[in-house]
Amino acid sequence: MRKIMKNVIFTFLILLLGLYTALLTYLHFFASGDRDFSGEWTTQLAMTQQAAVTALDWLQEIEGVSVSLEEMESSMQGLTIEVSLTMEQTERMAGTFQCGIRADSYEACRQAAYEAFAESFRTLLGERLRMAGYGDYAEGEAVEALVNETFGMSAAAYLMNCGPSLLPSLEELQAAYDGSGTYEAADGILVRKFDTGGAAGTRQEQYIRKESGLILLGDTDDAAADGSAEYYPMIYTLKQPDSLEGNG
Repeated sequence: MRKIMKNVIFTFLILLLGLYTALLTYLHFFASGDRDFSGEWTTQLAMTQQAAVTALDWLQEIEGVSVSLEEMESSMQGLTIEVSLTMEQTERMAGTFQCGIRADSYEACRQAAYEAFAESFRTLLGERLRMAGYGDYAEGEAVEALVNETFGMSAAAYLMNCGPSLLPSLEELQAAYDGSGTYEAADGILVRKFDTGGAAGTRQEQYIRKESGLILLGDTDDAAADGSAEYYPMIYTLKQPDSLEGNG
């Protein structure tokens, strides 16, 4: 009986090993979708927290604060900047890439950040006016008109010109993300060698590739040095052909 059980277990292990080998063979030769990085990938840099903290610090300095960080973040929800990463596979698990910050996305995010900041600024200014006995000037449109009359520009424009920098400059982000070069991928590690751009050098990142998703995890000194480590993990989505045509 014991000998029969040993034979059954041995046969089961042989079959299991065979299935495992077949699975590895299939993944190696046929499941190329997760091995080919070709296409245009996009991700979003979240800017809400940084913008909210910066705005709140400025308001605290001018003693205009009756708002919490949570409230400031709530008013600035959804601030993101798009980063594109276009890759073309030229040989197995290797090829060329080009990546960068979308300037139009940066400008849209910056404008949205200051519009939200201006709304909080007008609310706090209105509270100050009511406390000083100028309730007639404390409503939204009246406060905006007062700002225009005083500074010769809208509240958002005033904050852009005279307030804090809510976002890193476009040049700073381009230095961290813009560039092109070659890449190699093996054993869950993506190595990008930058030939051009502000991010010139070599960047090594752990990656997880699944269908139309690509997650990059940066844990090297190089990534921390150029400032990009602040935004890891980076979750890229592969643009589908229909969306690419729509953008064209």
